[in-house]
Amino acid sequence: MSFSFSSYLCAQIKKLDLIQIGKLNTLEIVKKVDFGLYLDGGPYGELLLPKKYVPEGKVSGDDIEVFVYSDSEDRLITTTQKPLAYANEFGVMEVKEVGEYGVFLEWGIDGKDLLVPFREQRKPMEVGKKYVVYVYLDEVTDRIVASTKLNKFLKERSDTLEANQEVEIIIVAPSDLGYRVIVNQEYWGLLYKNEVFGKLEIGAYRKAFIKRIRPDHRIDVSLQKQGVKEIDRATQQLLEALEANEGFLPLTDKSPPEFIYEQLRMSKKSFKKAVGNLYKKRIIRLEKEGIRML
Repeated sequence: MSFSFSSYLCAQIKKLDLIQIGKLNTLEIVKKVDFGLYLDGGPYGELLLPKKYVPEGKVSGDDIEVFVYSDSEDRLITTTQKPLAYANEFGVMEVKEVGEYGVFLEWGIDGKDLLVPFREQRKPMEVGKKYVVYVYLDEVTDRIVASTKLNKFLKERSDTLEANQEVEIIIVAPSDLGYRVIVNQEYWGLLYKNEVFGKLEIGAYRKAFIKRIRPDHRIDVSLQKQGVKEIDRATQQLLEALEANEGFLPLTDKSPPEFIYEQLRMSKKSFKKAVGNLYKKRIIRLEKEGIRML
């Protein structure tokens, strides 16, 4: 009996922290009605999930994953739609219109745009343009808003990342040296021009690797892994590309880096090392027009 009561008590305590506004929540279905589902919102009471967002086969007692946000009248709303970015995340969104208190972004949720207050704009934002923003819960208004003042939410230095570690980056802005990027939703990083072999759009998400952590703990990233393992990977990749193209590729050491990247998704430096590896093993022949597999 004590075990059952303890489990019940834990469940009730858990409900006090159940709802995370601006994030995905797993809630229990309390009852099904003609116009949707009522979900157990703990201290917030029962929350409606409109019928058009209800997956088939759901019944009372089931759990369902929903996104929770507040409307203009501060009522909590649930949906199974997923926004372009959740609270405490960076995302890329387009400005739909300018309002009295700021601009509104396309958030990916029907009937709900995301406000960027004028005070949170690094410079005036324009309708139709896309921006990298940080989404967060404003403690004053208790509403989800966004900001383009990214420095407030990012760290310049890291003591935990390591060289060659795989990371996710968001391209934020060009700089004199290359591109400023967001690393793993937490740090500023720098992607150098000579590491880029194709067009990068602002706001693009990419897989990348830590190139090095500088003595001041600032972060340099690369689109390709460094070291011997990367050479082996590039060699295998080139070999597979040759096999997939009937043993011939129209690539030479005179080919532009952009063309090599377009064909193989590797830098010219990695390409030349891979060619050298295969040539030494007598697997390929170098011809005037390209590389041929022996």
